Amino acid sequence: MKIFSRKKEVEAAPVLQTGTRENIHPFLELERYTPLINHEYRLYSALREAVPIIDAAIDKIVRLVGNFRIECGSEQVEKELNDFLKTVKSGGCNQGISSFYTVYLNQLLTYGTAVGEIVLSGDCREVYALYNSPLKNIELKYDDNKIDTLVCVSGVGYEKEVLPYQNLLFVSTLNPEPGSLKGNSLLKGLPFVSDILLKIYNTIGVNWERVGNVRFAVTYKPSGDSDRAMSRQRAAQIAEEWSKAMHDGHRVSDFVSVGDVSISVIGADSQILDSEVPVRQMLEQIMAKLSVPPFLLGISWSTTERMSSQQADILTSELEYYRGILDCVTRKICDVWLQLRGIEADYETVWENINLQDEVELSQARLYNAQASQIEKSLEVDENE
Repeated sequence: MKIFSRKKEVEAAPVLQTGTRENIHPFLELERYTPLINHEYRLYSALREAVPIIDAAIDKIVRLVGNFRIECGSEQVEKELNDFLKTVKSGGCNQGISSFYTVYLNQLLTYGTAVGEIVLSGDCREVYALYNSPLKNIELKYDDNKIDTLVCVSGVGYEKEVLPYQNLLFVSTLNPEPGSLKGNSLLKGLPFVSDILLKIYNTIGVNWERVGNVRFAVTYKPSGDSDRAMSRQRAAQIAEEWSKAMHDGHRVSDFVSVGDVSISVIGADSQILDSEVPVRQMLEQIMAKLSVPPFLLGISWSTTERMSSQQADILTSELEYYRGILDCVTRKICDVWLQLRGIEADYETVWENINLQDEVELSQARLYNAQASQIEKSLEVDENE
């Protein structure tokens, strides 16, 4: 199948000087493959399900990344390209590159690696859809030049099949280690802290179940020899009457006994440990890793206006980093669309400002720059006179 009509000259593969030298042994191919699914990924999925604040923070990051548009020198190409990005199928009943990036960025932040595919129409003349590839059957492999990455799928048995149209595939990694093909999850380092947090929550639930469902201790103290002789029968009678009083539906029932009988609540004297401080310490560690300000997640910790502004600036820088990763994918999708139509055009991705506060700050910055420029011009005029 011929994807593009224009043929490219075969160039010599670049040589990498700092790459790892190959060792000669009969199972050399096994070293080149990097599986993308393991027990760690299942742990991260369980972590998002067990700790709601982690799941909410990742969803908040994905939504705050925002939308973008393509600006091009040709108005006609710009309109058609933007219409394509808004209407392209992205799996299921969804359409548009925004819905595709929602799944793609969720996968990238949770697992550290995201894989997508450009699906062409039957005649290979149009981009039919964008596909979010599941990681369970995908592996990555270094090309012979030790730089380019090849996407493979699991074949029969232990065979790995290199997909033939690598130009229609794209892979994004988050903070990869040197020499590694896969990235690191945003949740890396949180299982230990989250485990402590879940232990605290579980203990709170158990303690409140014990305290809420009150248990009583009924103690009968015989006063004389006659009472001691009949202590067993009287204890059984007291237990029967107490059971009737406690299980008599929702009606008020009285408990009548003879002798020295005391009733106390089990566990009433013990205090439940204060969990506010340790829970806050664990949440601070989680939010420091996710770089999401507490006020965005509904946590009303004491903070100042200046501190909130600084936290928002830090989050903005994080979002700009994620936008840079998505820009590479956007450029590959747009390049394929332009090549299929035989169009050569320069374009750029223009993201929307993250919030209204950025709009105000940008306006103030332009105002201050204009005022400074005006003052500088007036000073130059005064010096010339």
